[in-house]
Amino acid sequence: MQNKYEHASKRLKEKRERLISSLLKGKEPDFLENHAQILDDYFCESFEKSMVGPSMEINKNPYAIIAVGGYGRKEQCVHSDVDLLFLFKKRIPDKTDDLIREILYPLWDIGLDIGYATRSLKESVKLAGEDLEVLTSILDARYICGISLLYSELMEQLRKKVILKQANKIILCLIENSRNRHQRFGDSTYLLEPNLKEGQGGLRDYHTMLWIARTKYNLKEPRDLEYFGCLSQNEFQTMTKALSFIWDVRNYLHHMTGKKCDQLYFEYQPKLAGSLKFNKKEALQPVERFLGKLHGEMEFIKQQNLMFLYEHETAKKGFHIKRKVAKSTGINGLEVQRDMLNFTSSEEILKSPALLIKIFEESARLEMPLSMEAKRLVKEFTHMVNEDFRTSASAVKSFEKILVTHAPTFNVLNEMINTGFLAKFIPEIKAIVNRIQYDEYHIYPVDKHLLRTVQTIKNFGTSEDRSNDSLCGNLYKELSNRKLLLWAAILHDIGKGKPGKSHAQKGGEIVRRLLAKKRLKQNDIDTISFLVEKHLLLIKTASRRDLNDESTAVSCAREIKDIERLKMLYLLTVADSMATGPKAWSSWTADLLRGLFLKVFRILEKGELATQEAVRLVEEKKKKILAAISLHDRQNLKKLINFMSTRYLLYTPGKDILEHIRLHKTLEDTDFTRKVTKTPNSNTRTVTICAKDRLGLFSKIAGVFTLNSLNVLDAKIYTWRNNIALDIFEVMSPADLIFEDEKWNQTEKDLKSALAGELDLAEAVNKRISDYPPVKHLISKRPHRIVVDNKSSSFFTIIEVFTYDFPGLLFRITDVLFNSRLDIRVAKITTKVDQVVDIFYVRDFEGQKVDSDTHIAKIKAGIKQMLIKTERQAA
Repeated sequence: MQNKYEHASKRLKEKRERLISSLLKGKEPDFLENHAQILDDYFCESFEKSMVGPSMEINKNPYAIIAVGGYGRKEQCVHSDVDLLFLFKKRIPDKTDDLIREILYPLWDIGLDIGYATRSLKESVKLAGEDLEVLTSILDARYICGISLLYSELMEQLRKKVILKQANKIILCLIENSRNRHQRFGDSTYLLEPNLKEGQGGLRDYHTMLWIARTKYNLKEPRDLEYFGCLSQNEFQTMTKALSFIWDVRNYLHHMTGKKCDQLYFEYQPKLAGSLKFNKKEALQPVERFLGKLHGEMEFIKQQNLMFLYEHETAKKGFHIKRKVAKSTGINGLEVQRDMLNFTSSEEILKSPALLIKIFEESARLEMPLSMEAKRLVKEFTHMVNEDFRTSASAVKSFEKILVTHAPTFNVLNEMINTGFLAKFIPEIKAIVNRIQYDEYHIYPVDKHLLRTVQTIKNFGTSEDRSNDSLCGNLYKELSNRKLLLWAAILHDIGKGKPGKSHAQKGGEIVRRLLAKKRLKQNDIDTISFLVEKHLLLIKTASRRDLNDESTAVSCAREIKDIERLKMLYLLTVADSMATGPKAWSSWTADLLRGLFLKVFRILEKGELATQEAVRLVEEKKKKILAAISLHDRQNLKKLINFMSTRYLLYTPGKDILEHIRLHKTLEDTDFTRKVTKTPNSNTRTVTICAKDRLGLFSKIAGVFTLNSLNVLDAKIYTWRNNIALDIFEVMSPADLIFEDEKWNQTEKDLKSALAGELDLAEAVNKRISDYPPVKHLISKRPHRIVVDNKSSSFFTIIEVFTYDFPGLLFRITDVLFNSRLDIRVAKITTKVDQVVDIFYVRDFEGQKVDSDTHIAKIKAGIKQMLIKTERQAA
């Protein structure tokens, strides 16, 4: 008889394979339902031909096989679990295990994931009343075979004994569970690796709506969400399309991974884009178009879920909590209903289209959301937001009030995007809604990033401020016209909607045109467009240029010209970085940016530092240093100070110079001496190495750091005229802090060996790197780029290397530069997740800038060849 079940399972396997094949060819629009149906057919056949079933006396103890969970909803994806309930009228018979083996074992043999429970009717109802997970699975229950009356009795008793008695409690528990789930899995509409099922905007949001509707309205079919007024006809149709797309993605993901997988990892995204027939369009890659559509569909489900939960939570809690003092609106045509804003009627909108923006203004002022009906009406009447509306002084004034109002509990701008209003009011924004930048650095779609930037700025100086620096809050309070900064924040990446390079420059041009149409003052337009055009100036300068070079801050000051603009540009830069994602903002980045800001501020406040002023400051610092030294040592110290460069004396704090002098004293006959200092409130270390200068010293130190898994963030190289090199490195702290001292001792030992010629660094680094696992770059890569700049610095040639991070990369680049007869004086290492920009200030061995075209070409070729070779070895 076992052969009979093997034949049935074999037929099921063949049917599934044909069904999946048809799905992948795009010929199976009803895959979920048809997949559930062929499983139903198997269970019905198995039930009819069962050898165990007849001996279980079904007439005395009726039983039924019931589909629950996703299988019960007929949402059977390629590798979804098959969840079953073997339901018995009375007790569980002894032969139940035999029945399970008979029906389910053949399914396990063909690789299906089966989940099942065996319960009596009484036990099922009892557990449903105690366990929310059991309750929701039965809410989705569907009869397959056996005694149908038993299934009907289960649903009747569930409603009578559990749901009707605990409806309010169940709904509030479902809402609370939904919030907890969102915290665990995150907002899928803001993530580049969304969870299709559990994340906010995922399938579970839809399921929660179904469970609440089944509890409250005894909903039978999803279509009844429209019948009971939970969704409009258009919303239900839009949701159906959104769900269909997400299920398609989930099915293809299951097939691609060969298992149940709901996390859309980077490595699968380009393949899915191809499988789902997304093509390149303008500047958008297929994967960016695919992710943009997915984020849009999940955003719709998220918004429907949030409003659905809000309305039901308000209704349920209203019976149990003391209501707050009711808020009211003084705007004719608007009203407050159950702590939500609504229009008094659609006719009022026709009479006064300005209500379409007034309702958002009131939402910001009252910190109150729009009702679901209000959002529907906004969507339906956005056609009234025409050119006259967009350019009217009152509408612009209302929008500016929304921009500056701090409403931490409710993001009004987000609602303006979700209803389509913002894209109508500022049409240029439409091109960046749900636009994805496919890299591991920007973790949010462009439109969401803009909203986060605005919110971050408005949080400065409040309890929600995450900058960990009072400077931002103080500067924001000092601004005389905050709305200019916030206009720039909401528009700073608007140039990303147009193909081509330099989105900042394109954005500035777009902003000039659109704000002119909105009739802002010309001075205000100039300031806002300047902030948009230059929003990358400070962060690029701080991370890629030598901040101890006076010309760096002077160059910035000359571009910015005005202290008020500098304050706004700094705040925009900080907020932009924080809103980009955690990989774009760190204490190290914050320190660099703050340092640059303060230097530029001083220049704008007091004027450019003239040569005479620099000489005066250096002489004052010399006197202070000498005063701190005993009379006995002053004469020798005067000689040493005269060996120090003006640049070193000007930009190095006096206390650090004294520490370097003490370090120099310990050098004596050794090749080098070192000191490691912990940076306060940071996971970085300052490593100061005082050494007898030699060509290639920096490269050897970089190689030793690589050998000991120490990640270099920044480096300053000073050479005193007595042939002493002072190399100051900022590095990440060692991974194992318990054995940190041992790590630094080993590093010192390796450097001694390298300088003595006893350690072949290239061979040792290659051997060390060979122990690393292969480097996988999950995001599609940009080509390597090497830039040689002879304009930005008066004394150095600046070499910029744009590439991808590999173990030993810094050592190998510096080794190429040494072999190209270049002496490194400053190094800046900037990492964007797996992408790096390494900047080197160099001169040739004769102390001159590199201005020969032949030499420059040779340097570029050498670095590029090394990068290609390194990439192949690391793969």
